[in-house]
Amino acid sequence: MNWLGKSYAKLLRNLPPKTLLCEDKTHNAKPENANSQNLLIQGDNLEVLKHLKNAYEGSVKMIYIDPPYNTGSDGFVYQDDRKFTPEQLSELAHISLDEAERILKFTAKGSNSHSAWLTFIYPRLYIARDLLKEDGIIFISIDDNEVAQLKLLCDEVFGEGNFISSIAWEKKFSPQNDAKFFSNNHEYILCYAKLADRCEIKLLPRTEEANSRYRNLDNDPRGVWTSDNLLRKDRQESGIYTIITPNGTKHNPPSARSWRVSKAKFDEMLADNRIWFGESGGNVPRIKRFLSEVQNGIKVISIWKHDEVGHNQEASQELRKLFEGETYFDTPKPIRLLKKILMLSTDENDLVMDFFAGSASTAHAVMKLNAEDGGNRQFILVQLPEKTDEKSEAFKAGYKTIFDITKARIEKSAVKIRQGFPDTQCDLGFKIYQTTNNFRQHSDEKFSLEQATLPFVENLTESQYHSLLTTWALNDGALLTDPISDVKLGNYTAHLCDKRLYLLQTGFTSEDLLAFIQKLDNDNNFNPNRVIVFGENIPSHLQQELNQAINTYNNKKNIALSLIIRN
Repeated sequence: MNWLGKSYAKLLRNLPPKTLLCEDKTHNAKPENANSQNLLIQGDNLEVLKHLKNAYEGSVKMIYIDPPYNTGSDGFVYQDDRKFTPEQLSELAHISLDEAERILKFTAKGSNSHSAWLTFIYPRLYIARDLLKEDGIIFISIDDNEVAQLKLLCDEVFGEGNFISSIAWEKKFSPQNDAKFFSNNHEYILCYAKLADRCEIKLLPRTEEANSRYRNLDNDPRGVWTSDNLLRKDRQESGIYTIITPNGTKHNPPSARSWRVSKAKFDEMLADNRIWFGESGGNVPRIKRFLSEVQNGIKVISIWKHDEVGHNQEASQELRKLFEGETYFDTPKPIRLLKKILMLSTDENDLVMDFFAGSASTAHAVMKLNAEDGGNRQFILVQLPEKTDEKSEAFKAGYKTIFDITKARIEKSAVKIRQGFPDTQCDLGFKIYQTTNNFRQHSDEKFSLEQATLPFVENLTESQYHSLLTTWALNDGALLTDPISDVKLGNYTAHLCDKRLYLLQTGFTSEDLLAFIQKLDNDNNFNPNRVIVFGENIPSHLQQELNQAINTYNNKKNIALSLIIRN
């Protein structure tokens, strides 16, 4: 598959993030959030996905996204704050100068063409695949405008062999009488596995309606049963024979068909009372299927009706119940739809991601399902702080951005779930992080792939300091929910996260170095395997002392403690 901008999209997927991540300390310190494993991250989702890649690669069981559909009226336009020159882009993406100029033209003007949409979605899907576990699965909502393009793109990103299904969801239950041709009452949900041979789509719980189809018309001691056709659609010689019913009626298969079992197998089933000839004893024979022998669940079909999984109006009603009669978001998805996806694809301790969070239906569904089945699923949601219309009811109510709505929906749904399940022990809190500007970001015009290193800063404010620490720890493989603890080394405060010791602030002295070595010797619980130093804040002679001390200690203790200097 090719389009104008594909080379640029490939470049974007490989560029490092331009931002840092910072924590909302006030929100995260609240009792309901302090120990939560759920995450809501504010920022451009491509930036956030890049930040998460190292730590969360191969960790996410299910991703659901509801990206812009590019309908022409949904507000999608390609937006990109990268500032490459044509010459720069030509060199970095290995494309002609003419192609580079054409790409920069549509990125600058805010295009909503198919090419622009594909350029937008490609790098996000590419990184999303990396985040999935080997048995992970992604569900993508889309409509007719881009479904054909998306199918081809997903075949390339995930592989044709990992396509699972295209689900048709009935989003409306009544016809749209002003439609030009057809009343478009459905959307699609494309489903891809990371590795189809490792993926499992679970059975749905059996319903009373499904079980009611089973009866025991002959008082069989094996219990209730239903009957299945004994005929097959094609004709095979082993299935051509005459069956004589208990009342003497003879039955032969039609000329183009045959019985689905051989004569020997039929006689065996007849002896085991597994053939049903109707109450008269003379009907065309059928096979008895016992409820006790069927799978403990129902295989999911690819058409999802509104009465089973909800519809657009139901989704809007759910928001109104939370937001005092207002919706505030145009395209929410119903909780029942998301719960069905969760039930099909996740176990009780799995990690779920939605990087087009919108009204946070995914978070609501995760928490509600956990409350219902005692699960401990966690979610990561990502939402851009896109401004709401100043004339909208959302803006007037204080929700200045979509992110504000996302956050409020999670909080309000948590309260509602707690009211409905007062004894639940499930995680109803969430931590907030957000992308923030890199304090010393180089321009794209001077950028090269060789410069694709971690952000470099100096003279840090407290906010910048903690942002750098969070970003470095995440890049080094720590989860955002992993604790970062302060470690006193003499008069100096370092930070320990997952056996990595960070020395970022100024003021490190030879006495503090001695305290570090003594702590290694005397504290059995202090066993870092890496020391990571912000070189701009630690003088070079102390860097040399630290390096020499670590080498000496390694030789003495026969361990492998490494030193990393970042500038």
